[in-house]
Amino acid sequence: MSRRPRASRILFHVQHLLGIGHLMRAGRIAEALAGRGMDVTLVSGGLPVKGFSPVGVRRLELPAMAVGTKNFGELVDADGQVLDDAYRQRRSALLLQMFHDIEPDCVILEAFPFGRRQLRFELLPLIEAIESRQNRPVLLTSVRDILQRRTKPGRDEETASLITRHFDGVLVHGDPQFATLDESFSCAATIADRISYTGLVCAPLAEPSPLQVDIVVSAGGGAVGDRLVKAALQAAGELPSELSWCIIGGPNLQQAHYASMARELPDNVLLERFRADFPGLLRNARVSVSQAGYNTMGDILQAGCRAILVPYSVGGETEQADRAARLQELGLAEVLAEDQLSSATLAALIRQVLSGDDAAAAARPGLDTRGAAQTAEIVQSLITTGARQA
Repeated sequence: MSRRPRASRILFHVQHLLGIGHLMRAGRIAEALAGRGMDVTLVSGGLPVKGFSPVGVRRLELPAMAVGTKNFGELVDADGQVLDDAYRQRRSALLLQMFHDIEPDCVILEAFPFGRRQLRFELLPLIEAIESRQNRPVLLTSVRDILQRRTKPGRDEETASLITRHFDGVLVHGDPQFATLDESFSCAATIADRISYTGLVCAPLAEPSPLQVDIVVSAGGGAVGDRLVKAALQAAGELPSELSWCIIGGPNLQQAHYASMARELPDNVLLERFRADFPGLLRNARVSVSQAGYNTMGDILQAGCRAILVPYSVGGETEQADRAARLQELGLAEVLAEDQLSSATLAALIRQVLSGDDAAAAARPGLDTRGAAQTAEIVQSLITTGARQA
């Protein structure tokens, strides 16, 4: 009697530091991998996210870390203390032990080496362990379609060199009709043989929420969205009171700010920290107002609602602004620059969008949103083909 072949084992490393977008996208991909019969372990090490539990996926946690609230270039632990070398060494040792225990057929690193350079202390030793194993697992990186543009000379070349030397594939989670990697990564041509476009990783189309509101405002994780939330609350008072609002501040919005805003809510505004039915709220909404994060964009595209984007651009951030500009070019959103945000400018743009042409909205181009399923198919194919020969 023949035995059934062992399921392919996947170790998927993801680290969320500020928002929760990286973790949510990785969770959707991990579910899709598990849905194709693979044995998936998702290794993460950010602050806890209530309700995050991908179906069919084993979760392992490294000691928690995040970016500092006053210095985004600083890594801190769950108590806000700056990480020391001992903390880093403990994380690295635990990750290596997980790798040896799981004996994966494939390792997926979310963002690295395109991003998450702060994690070199644990990811470079992991790559060394992968290369030294006799039955070397396939090594892949999982990245958004639009990257943060690097201004430091040689940074893109360094990334491309790591890809060429160590990685078997680059999973770009986007539709090339919308954006291609070369637009935000100058060395894309040198790794073209490793790149696979998966389509956008989006949640399945949600059922409409029982709650029906005209305007849904969301600030992502909330750590950097309080200005948007405040402007939306003030704009609600400047627009007709017949318009109903749901403003979602995010789980990381500072409690003092949240409590202060909650005390002065107009009758037509509901303020929440988190809504599990957010995609369903968008199905009913006349307008969505949000930052321009990858996951929020996916929810907006799935729902098909009109959108106003206020891309996060503090500290030289370019990724959200690039995404918002592309969506505006395609007629899929209106954009309000963060440095132009006020209750008056937001209210004026909401009026403009509400008076827009429904026929024009219906003619907007569609984008490939099957990224999770297609990523799983590509990964399975790469495992079957086997890792490249060094």
